[in-house]
Amino acid sequence: MDVRDLSEAPAAATDDLKLVNRLNESRSPYVRGHMNNPVAWQMWGPEAIALAKKSNRLIFISIGYAACHWCHVMERESFENPEVAALLNSSFIPIKIDREERPDVDRIYMNYVQATTGSGGWPLNAFITPDLEPIFGGTYWPGPGSTMAMGDHVGFVGILEKIRDVWRDQQQRCLDSAKTITTQLREFAQDGTISRKDGAEQEGLDLELLDEAYEHFAAKYDSVYPGFPQGAPKFPTPTNLAFLLKLSQLPDAVKDVIGIKGIDNAKEMVLSTLRSMTRGGIHDQIGNGFARYSVTRDWSLPHFEKMLYDQAQLLPVYLDAWLLTSDPEFLSAVHDIATYLTTPPLHSKTGGFFSAEDADSLYRPTDKEKREGAFYVWTLKEFQTILGDRDADILARYYNVQDEGNVSPEHDAHDELIEQNVLAISSTPSALAKEFALSPEEISTILNDGRAKLLAHREKERPRPALDDKIVVSWNGLAIGALARTASALSLSDPTASARYLSAATDAASFIKSQLYDPATQTLLRVYREGPGSVPGFADDYAYLISGLLDLYEATFDDSYLSWADALQKSQIRLFWDAEHLGFFSTAEGQSDLIMRLKDGMDNAEPGTNGFSARNLDRLGSMLEDEGYVSLARMTVDAFEAEVMQHPFLFPGLMDAVVVGSLGGRHTVVTGTGERVDRWVAEWRGRPRGLESVTRVGGRLGGWLSGRNGLVGGMDGEREGVVVCEGGACRDVLGSAEGGGGGGVGEGVGEGVGEGLEKLRLDDGVQSSQR
Repeated sequence: MDVRDLSEAPAAATDDLKLVNRLNESRSPYVRGHMNNPVAWQMWGPEAIALAKKSNRLIFISIGYAACHWCHVMERESFENPEVAALLNSSFIPIKIDREERPDVDRIYMNYVQATTGSGGWPLNAFITPDLEPIFGGTYWPGPGSTMAMGDHVGFVGILEKIRDVWRDQQQRCLDSAKTITTQLREFAQDGTISRKDGAEQEGLDLELLDEAYEHFAAKYDSVYPGFPQGAPKFPTPTNLAFLLKLSQLPDAVKDVIGIKGIDNAKEMVLSTLRSMTRGGIHDQIGNGFARYSVTRDWSLPHFEKMLYDQAQLLPVYLDAWLLTSDPEFLSAVHDIATYLTTPPLHSKTGGFFSAEDADSLYRPTDKEKREGAFYVWTLKEFQTILGDRDADILARYYNVQDEGNVSPEHDAHDELIEQNVLAISSTPSALAKEFALSPEEISTILNDGRAKLLAHREKERPRPALDDKIVVSWNGLAIGALARTASALSLSDPTASARYLSAATDAASFIKSQLYDPATQTLLRVYREGPGSVPGFADDYAYLISGLLDLYEATFDDSYLSWADALQKSQIRLFWDAEHLGFFSTAEGQSDLIMRLKDGMDNAEPGTNGFSARNLDRLGSMLEDEGYVSLARMTVDAFEAEVMQHPFLFPGLMDAVVVGSLGGRHTVVTGTGERVDRWVAEWRGRPRGLESVTRVGGRLGGWLSGRNGLVGGMDGEREGVVVCEGGACRDVLGSAEGGGGGGVGEGVGEGVGEGLEKLRLDDGVQSSQR
């Protein structure tokens, strides 16, 4: 339905319903931020839905998140405006929703807006019937007096009036249209169901899909301003980068399909992208962390919000880049992101990680209006005042600071960045040394001291952007895994930083277990803020947390994390598994405030839940020798067979499971203690992430695991060994205690271990590590 096509009608009469703003009942910072609006916002739930049915009003839902810049713009222009408030309060049931608390509601109506308009984003606004079926939607709409309301761009007031009138005068048309739209929406959102529709035969997914995905990314790569796509805006999309970088760590059969040239090109595309991001405006050059995306092609101008899920996904990509190259620039980025995660404001004192920092803030404490990027941008005059003329000149050259500012007017719709500079590295110490007749060492000292002075000034003089202090389980799972892997990789080279990062990961896991996990039902709640929330965990909460716990287990070999991951995996299967069409739904069955259950397969800003789940099932199946998990991993991939075959580049997160399904994986069991096993573990932790799973038993380690995994239970946990199981056989790669070479099960495993392994050896060519 296009509001510009609706006929004019006289103003609608108001009913007797008097609404009041109820957002003070919410704990969400984003929702509570609207509790003083003149709009009589309601909370999403049965009460508001019942109110819509009783009053026969359309529901207006507005969905966003605390760090969203355009959400704040629309609030200032529209939701604080009396004219807009009068229209919403008299003719609609207005509901404000935090997308991070209710991603299920957000995704349904985002699918609708994307299907009907060709694009999406936040704020997400939709008009829906009392039966929750959509009739019209969009993203940002200009409010009264907005400079964005130009030409035929219909303003928000015009939309409200036309929707109000057509609901009054042509209600049956609206209802019929909504039912048709909802039917089409269900067809549009069939990911994970069509592969098994009407008993369709499974063809199976092969390794050629990885090559197709690689070729797509290679064609979209911007070689001038490294990144994806060849234009603007540019998003990091860490799942894509991780897929491309991991190709070099996959078995030779994958390399044979893609070719060595393709593997090398994939790696170079990622490394060049990471360097450009590190040096670009998307990276906080004075503090730490990365903004969500770049408005410009060259990474120079970000939208300034910083999201937990971006940091948590970028950290392991930068880590693997460093492990592959030993490039100190990547190691610096690793510490930069890990420091941002493990220090205030993002790190909670009680354990766990907060969700985001806002894009907008006050430039000075005495200012009345927030501006986008005010915390992060600088004038040349400020540089000169803080640094002195000589050092200001050097840092201005280094960070591309210009007297007239470095932000193009076309990217400054609200004139907030006039004469302001976003810092981005545009030179090198060696080039500056020649230009200023100083040594490279002197330049480096000036840059480091100058950065410290700018940071101190920023922290003292500028109000920090607002913090979204929700602790969301899914994003915390990503952060736990990222920090655990980082701590593991740095355990020898930087034990102090390693201990700090590991402590933050273990504290977060402990916090979630104590505050958001019910051991009686083995279920999760999604959000903590000023106490546990009421929303049950979604499939992504389980998937991301399980993954994080497996990384934490491999960093510590404390099998309490493995045991908890096993329990959560069973709960995820029980709550979300689709027994008819396979794969995991995003939501549990029986939610009355949703018009459909969706499956999250594609990777976007956040990883696809089913890709993470398939990888978890393979890892758990390998670690626990659990054939049930292995089978579910294969079925999870099968659920998306049709979609993956058509567009494999949309599902890079599923490709690990495609490889394991084709080639099997590898499970290594470290037994006993000693110099040789310690050396093997250290070398393994110093390699980029591949498909191998590692467990350890012996001494105080592995008691639960030995009971859960019969293969491991049959090993001599006190004997020093590294037992690799793949291709239906196990061998000790350390050889016998006398120094013999590694071989088959009976050759170098030791009598007790070999006997146990022989009994549990898998037959018929089934991969013992395909778990």
